Amino acid sequence: MDNSDSKEKDKEMLDSMIYNYATHIPQLEEENRLLKETVESLRVELEKFKKPPLIVCEVYDILDKHAVVRLQNGNEFLVEIAHECPPVRTGDTVLAEQKNLTVVRKIQNTKKFNVEKFVIIDNPKVQWSEIGGLRRQVEEIKEVVELPLKSPELFKKVGIQPPKGVLLHGPPGTGKTLLAKAVASSTNSTFIEIVGSELVQKFIGEGAKLVKEIFQLAKDRAPAIIFIDELDALAATRIDIGTSGEREVQRTFMQLLAEIDGFKPLGNVKIVGCTNRKDILDPAITRPGRLDRLIKIDLPDKEGRKQILKIHTNSMNCDRDVDFDSLVARMDNFSGAEIKATCTEAGYFAIRDSRSRVTADDFEQAIEKVRRAEEIEGKDYLKMFG
Repeated sequence: MDNSDSKEKDKEMLDSMIYNYATHIPQLEEENRLLKETVESLRVELEKFKKPPLIVCEVYDILDKHAVVRLQNGNEFLVEIAHECPPVRTGDTVLAEQKNLTVVRKIQNTKKFNVEKFVIIDNPKVQWSEIGGLRRQVEEIKEVVELPLKSPELFKKVGIQPPKGVLLHGPPGTGKTLLAKAVASSTNSTFIEIVGSELVQKFIGEGAKLVKEIFQLAKDRAPAIIFIDELDALAATRIDIGTSGEREVQRTFMQLLAEIDGFKPLGNVKIVGCTNRKDILDPAITRPGRLDRLIKIDLPDKEGRKQILKIHTNSMNCDRDVDFDSLVARMDNFSGAEIKATCTEAGYFAIRDSRSRVTADDFEQAIEKVRRAEEIEGKDYLKMFG
């Protein structure tokens, strides 16, 4: 009897185990499938790590079944084109094998730069009333830039071509950038600001391509004004012998000239150059047909300083005893930027004394502070270049 009970219990345990295994089979199969997928994924990743990287290069020319490719360092090679590679044309960006530079794949996006990283794109709100002491310069830039953009039919009727651009030159802080922003605002144009030194890139040909794409961006966002600050960093007088870096600057400069020549005079894109060193500019940039209208922005005279001071103190809470004529007389040789800095410093003197009104004494101290800063800066300049 005991033996029979034992057999019965063993049978029940065996049935239970079989049932449990049968119940877990789908789960085990699912786990097995997931493990296989993980192994396959890891194998694919491992193969990726084993593959050598491909080189990005540009197709310079096509010769029968071969291609001349140019690397970023400027070297050129005659290479094979793989059979499975889609048809390539001159100017395409492609991927090539490292060992023999065989072209294996074409990259659809041929742009090398995100242009917006190199420029400042804005829609300024600067009004003409915010500019003081530059009446003659305002009239000139209106004639050269604003009028052709607003009324191109006038030039067509007369039968003349307006300038493609303008060069603003003069000491720092005299309002050159402000003028460019004001004309962009008055014409409701996209304001694309570039610093000349930013156009010079590390590798051969990159600066020229960046210039080309910036001008294409301006055409796409027209009406537009391209404002090139520190133009002398790019357009200085060329020399016959120089380093590779200087030659690359010249290549970029030549592309800039080519882009300016490619513009139609009555087009809705205008170029405004800006420099503190007109004396070192290459004559090619200012010859007729390019930036041939030169506007000098000098330090403001007494009346100009008064207008600028009035603009910057218009929203300030000043005492009635502040004699602005006396302040203007003491600001001899101040630029517009220095007059603005004087107003800001005067406000700080009032804030430090916990006052809400700016006094004449605050302005006197501010003038002395700005003048001392100007003298220190001038001495440092003489130490560097004197």
